[in-house]
Amino acid sequence: MKLALWRAVLDPVTSLRAVFIQRRSTTPLSYDTAWRQARMHRHPDDMPYRLHGHQPQPPTDTTDHQPVNPPSTEVT
Repeated sequence: MKLALWRAVLDPVTSLRAVFIQRRSTTPLSYDTAWRQARMHRHPDDMPYRLHGHQPQPPTDTTDHQPVNPPSTEVT
């Protein structure tokens, strides 16, 4: 099931507000962005959830990848 459909089913008021925000926007605005704006307007306490997972990932260096705790080589 698509994310937009889940949002419409679980929170129809926010979804309708998102459509209105998207249509009233003078610049091209995605539904996802409009939905987040509508959600933050109605539920500002959700800001930590909005910020979680939407940060750029730090670059990973795969050339020098060694385990932090190497396994023991002792034979018992």
